[in-house]
Amino acid sequence: MANTRSAFETSLADLGVTITRTGESELAAAVEEAITEPAVGVALDETVGNETFSLAEMPVTVDPTPVALREATTGVTSAALGVGDYGSLVLTMTEQASELVSLFVERHVAIIYEADIQPDMDAAIAKLDGQFNNTGGSAIIATGPSATADMGALVKGAHGPKEVHVIVVEEGA
Repeated sequence: MANTRSAFETSLADLGVTITRTGESELAAAVEEAITEPAVGVALDETVGNETFSLAEMPVTVDPTPVALREATTGVTSAALGVGDYGSLVLTMTEQASELVSLFVERHVAIIYEADIQPDMDAAIAKLDGQFNNTGGSAIIATGPSATADMGALVKGAHGPKEVHVIVVEEGA
């Protein structure tokens, strides 16, 4: 697992993504340090089954209105999976529109548990295949900040966040 996490973090760094490693007991402090207000989010128990940490206790508007989403600087979600060799995040969709929280803000803060980092895309797809065959659903695979050079110079934030900050929750920390 340490090699997979290391490859994931190297891939993220190569993409210009900020990384924080933390234990579950320090997760609230790591999230608070990573956000720029105003911030919106999706309840983490809806995306990863985490009941020990709640965004409702943070300066984060959970289940935001369209106005709150439009005015937000930061969006906080969990990532269902990480792809080690690409630094990609697999963001599953929820009925509370988690994809909007991750894509319509300038800064996306994604929380991922170390155990959910897969070594490569084949392993991630196999895991998703099993999940979606049983429950249905869909996901976004996001790799780094949004960037395009369609019209000439590289522009960040054209189709998603300009900045991405990934918080890796370490096992046993």
